[in-house]
Amino acid sequence: MNVIHRLLQQESLNFVLTNRLPRVALTRFMGRFAQIRNPLVRVPSIAAFKFFARPDLGEAKQQKFGSLRDCFVRELKDGARPFDADPHVVCAPSDGIIGGHGRIQGDELLQIKGMPYSLTELLGNDAAAAQLAQQHQGGSYVTLRLRAGMYHRFHAPADCRVRRVTHIQGDAWNVNPIALKRVKSLYCRNDRAVIEAELPTGLQLTLVPVGAILVASVRLHFLDLNLHHDYAGPQVLSCDAVLQRGQEMGWFEHGSTIVVLAPPGLALVEGLATGSEVRAGQGLLRQV
Repeated sequence: MNVIHRLLQQESLNFVLTNRLPRVALTRFMGRFAQIRNPLVRVPSIAAFKFFARPDLGEAKQQKFGSLRDCFVRELKDGARPFDADPHVVCAPSDGIIGGHGRIQGDELLQIKGMPYSLTELLGNDAAAAQLAQQHQGGSYVTLRLRAGMYHRFHAPADCRVRRVTHIQGDAWNVNPIALKRVKSLYCRNDRAVIEAELPTGLQLTLVPVGAILVASVRLHFLDLNLHHDYAGPQVLSCDAVLQRGQEMGWFEHGSTIVVLAPPGLALVEGLATGSEVRAGQGLLRQV
């Protein structure tokens, strides 16, 4: 009982320290701080990042970085993330830890066992979101959570055409398992982007990068745009971006979560388990 009590105390302390602070203000500060190139700031901040986050920099293209941000969004050596070439497979767009996943039951997804949330609310909670959610009902979903030290870039999970991106401004809750157990509909509260893509088969695939505390922005290369809490441009962005499997789509500045939504006709590959780690390019879904 003492061990359980101690663990609960540790969870409560973690939750307070990472969520009861001024989350958005701290995230704004981190976005600016991480871009400082002065060596008096850069050197100790990167050293602290290496010590606490344990990133695998051996696979990075370069070993010296101009700022903490450059270290976060580092490129990898060519071939470090090969993508499954099977055209019937949809790959993981990023490195990540498997969270909630399974069949989309009506309008319900799970952020963690026993904590459901609304697909329509995740996608924006308006008429367009309801229509998009309907296309995924009966399909599958998988949640990929990025730890701070992970590779932060994400890629096209298959050959696809991105038709529209919707930016939804929100909060900056931590998305670790402790917060997911305590904050109802957490993903629906945070800053996020809804990326609508079409596969060559005509099936709809939707990626939802979700921001979190200290995640200053999500960079989208195909729009040449950074989406962040203070972004004041159009919230719905139409586009016609043709992407090839494995092509870099953008990056998180500091790491967070991507929810991958698939319609009926795509099923999760066997062997996915909550808490297991996947890499960008690994098969997630297969046409059935």
